[in-house]
Amino acid sequence: MLRNLVPLVSTLALTACGGGPDNTAEAEPSGPATETVTETSAADQPAAEAGGDADSDAQAILAALGSDYADADLGNGARQFRRCQSCHTLNDGGRHTVGPNLHGIVGAAAASAEGFSYSRQLSESGLVWDAATLDAWIENPRALVPGNRMSFVGLRDAQDRRDVIAYMAVETAD
Repeated sequence: MLRNLVPLVSTLALTACGGGPDNTAEAEPSGPATETVTETSAADQPAAEAGGDADSDAQAILAALGSDYADADLGNGARQFRRCQSCHTLNDGGRHTVGPNLHGIVGAAAASAEGFSYSRQLSESGLVWDAATLDAWIENPRALVPGNRMSFVGLRDAQDRRDVIAYMAVETAD
């Protein structure tokens, strides 16, 4: 019975978030009649890409991360971030769960989110969450800061790490 409910729950979630098969982005005609317009669901795009100047904002954020991030796949980053969602939230003002809320993480000092109790090792690390440090952390948190409390085993694929870092940067930019 549970197996029968999964598609229904997915459909309800997409509908509640404004996505779904009947809710596609509409493009205004602005070029010759031969121009092809690709329609995508708003649910298929990260929130930072779903609006007018959001794409140029996202490109500026990715450029600030470095040239390695210019062609990051934000969709893959969103998929990879699902692994993180059991412990972290990204929304502005979001609550801490097992791990801290990660809104505004890129460029912030490690162990700086108010109201979260960090390990002494991370608090004393002196790290700043730039792209290179986030990459090393996501690859293997225990190797970067031995003795920290993060139980994540790491994300070994460099492309997946790049994409999730880009996704977090775009989604949490202030």
